[in-house]
Amino acid sequence: MIQRLLLLQIGHAFSKTQTQTHPSSPLSTPSSPLPQLTLSGIPATAKMIPPELQPRSFRPYIASSISSPSFSSSFPAASPYSPNSNFPSPSTSSTRSRFSASFFAHNTRIALALAPCAAFLLDLGGAPVVAILTLGLMIAYIIDSLNFKSGAFFCVWASLIAAQIAFFFSSSLIFTFNSIPLGLLAAFLCAQTNFLIGAWASLQFKWIQLENPTIVLALERLLFACVPFAASSIFTWATISAVGMQNAAYYLMIFSCVFYWMFAIPRVSSFRSKQEVKYHGGEVPDDNFILSPLEGCFHTLNLLFFPLVFHVASHYSVIFSSAASVCDLLLLFFIPFLFQLYASTRGALWWVTKNANQLHSIRVVNGAVALIVVVICLEVRVVFHSFGRYIQVPPPLNYLLVTVTMLGGAAGAGASALGMISDAFSYWSFTALAVTVSSAGAIVVGFPLLFLPLPAIAGFEFARFVTKKSLSSYFSFVVLGSLIVTLFVVHNFWDLNIWMAGMSLKSFCKLIIANVVLAMAVPGLALLPPKLHFLSEICLISHALLLCHIENRFFNYPGFYYHGMEEDVMYPSYMVILTTFVGLALVRRLSVDHRIGPKAVWILTCLYSSKLSMLFISSKPVVWVSAVLLLAVTPPLLLYKEKSRTGSKMKPWKGYVHGGVVVLSIWLFRETIFEALQWWNGRAPSDGLLLGFCIALTGLACVPIVALHFSHVLPAKRCLVLVVATGLLFILMQPPIPLAWTYRSDIISAARQSSDDISIYGFMASKPTWPSWLLIVAILLTLAAVTSIIPIKYVVELRTFFSIAIGIALGVYISAEYFLQAAVLHALIVVTMVCTSVFVVFTHFPSASSTKLLPWVFALLVALFPVTYLLEGQLRIKSILGDEVGDLAEEDRKLTTLLAVEGARTSLLGLYAAIFMLIALEIKFELASLMREKSLERVGIRHGQSSESSSSNFAPRMRFMQQRRASTVPTFTIKRMVAEGAWMPAVGNVATIMCFAICLILNVNLTGGSTQAIFFLAPILLLLNQDSDFVAGFGDKQRYFPVTVAISAYLVLTALYSIWEDTWHGNFGWSLEIGGPDWFFAVKNLAILILTFPSHILFNRFVWSSTKQTDSSPMITLPLNLPSIIISDVIKIRILGCLGIVYTIAQTIISRQQYISGMNLGVFLQFNP
Repeated sequence: MIQRLLLLQIGHAFSKTQTQTHPSSPLSTPSSPLPQLTLSGIPATAKMIPPELQPRSFRPYIASSISSPSFSSSFPAASPYSPNSNFPSPSTSSTRSRFSASFFAHNTRIALALAPCAAFLLDLGGAPVVAILTLGLMIAYIIDSLNFKSGAFFCVWASLIAAQIAFFFSSSLIFTFNSIPLGLLAAFLCAQTNFLIGAWASLQFKWIQLENPTIVLALERLLFACVPFAASSIFTWATISAVGMQNAAYYLMIFSCVFYWMFAIPRVSSFRSKQEVKYHGGEVPDDNFILSPLEGCFHTLNLLFFPLVFHVASHYSVIFSSAASVCDLLLLFFIPFLFQLYASTRGALWWVTKNANQLHSIRVVNGAVALIVVVICLEVRVVFHSFGRYIQVPPPLNYLLVTVTMLGGAAGAGASALGMISDAFSYWSFTALAVTVSSAGAIVVGFPLLFLPLPAIAGFEFARFVTKKSLSSYFSFVVLGSLIVTLFVVHNFWDLNIWMAGMSLKSFCKLIIANVVLAMAVPGLALLPPKLHFLSEICLISHALLLCHIENRFFNYPGFYYHGMEEDVMYPSYMVILTTFVGLALVRRLSVDHRIGPKAVWILTCLYSSKLSMLFISSKPVVWVSAVLLLAVTPPLLLYKEKSRTGSKMKPWKGYVHGGVVVLSIWLFRETIFEALQWWNGRAPSDGLLLGFCIALTGLACVPIVALHFSHVLPAKRCLVLVVATGLLFILMQPPIPLAWTYRSDIISAARQSSDDISIYGFMASKPTWPSWLLIVAILLTLAAVTSIIPIKYVVELRTFFSIAIGIALGVYISAEYFLQAAVLHALIVVTMVCTSVFVVFTHFPSASSTKLLPWVFALLVALFPVTYLLEGQLRIKSILGDEVGDLAEEDRKLTTLLAVEGARTSLLGLYAAIFMLIALEIKFELASLMREKSLERVGIRHGQSSESSSSNFAPRMRFMQQRRASTVPTFTIKRMVAEGAWMPAVGNVATIMCFAICLILNVNLTGGSTQAIFFLAPILLLLNQDSDFVAGFGDKQRYFPVTVAISAYLVLTALYSIWEDTWHGNFGWSLEIGGPDWFFAVKNLAILILTFPSHILFNRFVWSSTKQTDSSPMITLPLNLPSIIISDVIKIRILGCLGIVYTIAQTIISRQQYISGMNLGVFLQFNP
């Protein structure tokens, strides 16, 4: 036993020296004494551990000059056992382990694949799946916030499993596909995707990384191995659902290529130590990659064959029906094959070989074969199928020239991309190929033979630019290419008298020519010196403006359908998306290469992004209005990105200017907002809704300005909160807007004058909406006070006026909105709300005399409750009872009045329940704050006394600072409130009990006494405070006792009432006959009800005492609850039985946890006296 303890001490000392990283530690210098932990006089660590693993204190041969930790980024090539080699610091050597717990670095990559899949599955599952998943994740979040990490982990998985079960029952996949195999396969795909989402969520728990490192590595490998299969299938499924099945295999091919690039390219694991790279001269070991060669092989097979097999399975009856169908088969194989050969330049074929020469040979040979096949298939499938009318050469010469053009261009592009143009022969070959391709292409499109030297010279100049990087050659190519394009367009389209999208074809040809010329000029202008980069910026912005104008005319114009058929869209939506993302990618690339400045990046990003608004809003000026709005909103994000530079921070006057520009842009955007709201609601929005959206968008647009550049300015934040809150209130309340504040354009006036609303909905009685202004004012005043814009905290008079104003506003609003028929209640409701407002405000910010007056204010509030309730409808009821019974209409009027009175009284009960709940919450918060301040003051006094007794020579200045700090404690809040605010616990308890009682009455009136409601109402009793006047011994440990007692008592009382109601049958006499069915029913259920008492009594006693149970009495009472569940006829008794079982199990678990905690504490105190 002694030897084991010694070995444990030796291991502890060794691990302590291994992890010592502070340079000033005694163990980091040779002069520090060695640990004298030896067995038989022999240093244990010196004999047992090799030199390279020994800490520095056990290496006597290391000089003091090199004994300090080394933080260099590379290791020398010397032997690790050499005494002259620089060893890494102990902290570095400790991070060389095969596993390193860290943040999962590939979250963005996984999110791009799985987040859209999750959204698609939620759409398929519908409301049940969304509800279950939302509830489960909320519970998991609450458990995680309580630092119960394992519980949150299992709750996440339970939520996913429950959501998947609900998905199976709600999605009806078998009926959707009308095939059992396809339905089962789709269900398996959805379950696999759900499992991958759970695996991704598991990687976010740090404790799993620390406790189960092998599982974390396996989950990471599982995600990268399986996500490409599931994500490509789900993405294809969603695309087919949107656009149809015709080109489904090509969609699958595109998504397979995308996810192959994202996951099959070798990536280093997030949980492998990054220091291991240094042992291999910068080359990452194979076992540090996430995927193994086996997964790389499967990804390659999926990329090459899955789209092809999918096409064969879905078009098996027509795959050999025509040449185009055969070309589809070849394209679906060889296009992914070409993509994989290109991906091999980034290491995609690392599992085949790492020899660079072999990989280059594989790329060249296989790429040449695949390129030939792809070009020939594209000729058949695309060129001659769709553009055959523009080929001006008769067969068979047209096939030869088109093949030369396409195959030669593809071969030249491939050779240039692979860097094969490196000597004189390859240069002249590439030049000859460029001349031949350009000439053949010109002949194919019908270019006049007289001007054939122009395309040949253009090809020569382009080849010279590619090989020699000559700008003069490129601009010559641009001039000649522009001339060729112009001649082609004029020759084929100029004389056609066709109108498209509201403009003639000739005008469209002008725009196309200008756009092509600008696009051709951009590459050459981007290569100019930095001083001339403004030319490329102007060219890019002009090109983006032209592209926006063309797409806006063709996509967003009223007459853009052929013959009214939606299938013949002139400019499809996917082209808008494609040009947008290509433009954004080009802007990012030019920005990374420092070819354009930040202002050009800002303008181009806004222009390209504004095109996406056409997909959602069908308005002619939506592109330009969106562009202006983005230009106004995005400067804080795009123009001031470098936070480390002082010049990149926005000046105050710039902030005001940007804010004004935002307001102006929102004002220009108002008609688009109106059209969007009209499309969403199906009718013209009100003026309040439109103004609310404008105000809210203004506030949200100013968030980047305040958050990124004026985060230190509190008034800016407060004003921003008020602006956004004002907009949201206008959206929710939609108050009536004066005519002076409204804007009536032609579009808005035409929408408001429509008679469809009257013809559909008829004439509807309008309800007065002016009280909504009072609620808006009250909420905004409250926000202004909370954000300290109105300094009610420091001015008592202002606090008084504020509370009275809030009370009057809320009282008038409630009276006019909910009690319009009962004029007698208006004054009482206003007084009630004023008393409530005064009580809450002065309880939160007490004054010198408020502590004496607030109990009387609360007493007045309690007295107003029965008075208001009894006076409601009293006069109307008297008038009804005083009248004689008349005709049927009069009886209906009296019945309606009685129902109105009952509804008004129910509303009053709800109002007072909310008032008492607010008061109870406020007092609970204030008492908690008061106890916290008293504990801090007590700790400060003890600390001051101990400091004075321990240091007699304490510095006078420090003593003065300590006295000054103690004097800054709010003595009024602590001492005066303790002396004069002793009423607070009693008032809080009265408010809590009244709120609970009113809620029980409302439960009986509204739901007929719902059993489930008690589980939501009983937690109100948690607001009870420690008060010796009412309940002695009630403290913080007993705070759950009222909740459990209320639940048990309510269920027992309602069960007794149910038994009485079921056996009495409403007769006035005694209806029970001895031995009859009613007598047997009552006796049986009463006996079963009594059997549930022991579990509830024991658990409530346990909750009150909070002491651990050493006996097994709770488990003995457990079987007594089974008869109530099995043979009871009353649902309340069954709930009592289930609750008794839950109580017993909970009491047993809590007692066991208390026992284990006590044992651990005893062991700790035994070894650490």
